[in-house]
Amino acid sequence: MNLFRLNCSPPPLKAQAMDLSWLSAILVGAGCLAMGYFVGTSNPGTNFLSTRSIKDTTALVSTRTNKKKDNPKDPFEIENLVDNFEDFKMILVVRNDLKMGKGKIAAQCSHATLGLYKKLLRRAPKALNRWEMCAQPKVVVKIESEEDMLMLQEKAKSVKLPTHITIDAGRTQIAPNSRTVMAILGPVETVDKVTGGLKLL
Repeated sequence: MNLFRLNCSPPPLKAQAMDLSWLSAILVGAGCLAMGYFVGTSNPGTNFLSTRSIKDTTALVSTRTNKKKDNPKDPFEIENLVDNFEDFKMILVVRNDLKMGKGKIAAQCSHATLGLYKKLLRRAPKALNRWEMCAQPKVVVKIESEEDMLMLQEKAKSVKLPTHITIDAGRTQIAPNSRTVMAILGPVETVDKVTGGLKLL
């Protein structure tokens, strides 16, 4: 009696069909690849994208890029003060009349800081670097009205200090388009001349 029997029965029909479907997929893929190769080698001058359209696109992109390069915003005057002053600081002027909650004030101060930071990054990088080297000091003070804030902004601009006023979208506590916080950055002595009379928040 033979204990070892070889299983010589054919594989089930389902397994044969699966093997054929894989084989047919491979053959179709190889056929498409071969056809693409022959079409490409027999007509080497035919392109799906014409050279002219590529040149037109390149010219359009370079024109837009040149316009941006030709018309950059002027650097802030504060950039010239970096060599004359050691200490820089940022003042955040919060409108007290809006009666914002603590969380709202924190969010608006963050917006103002980031807004001024982005301006300085493009237009006064040396001044921004000096402020960062001073450990990024920030002082939060209060002001009693929008009119006072705008007057303070004019005073800051008159001594060439950069400013950024945050305007709220009005989704939570206050009316839309309310000016909430103004950020001012510059040498400590100059900033104190502008905001020295304001009380801490």
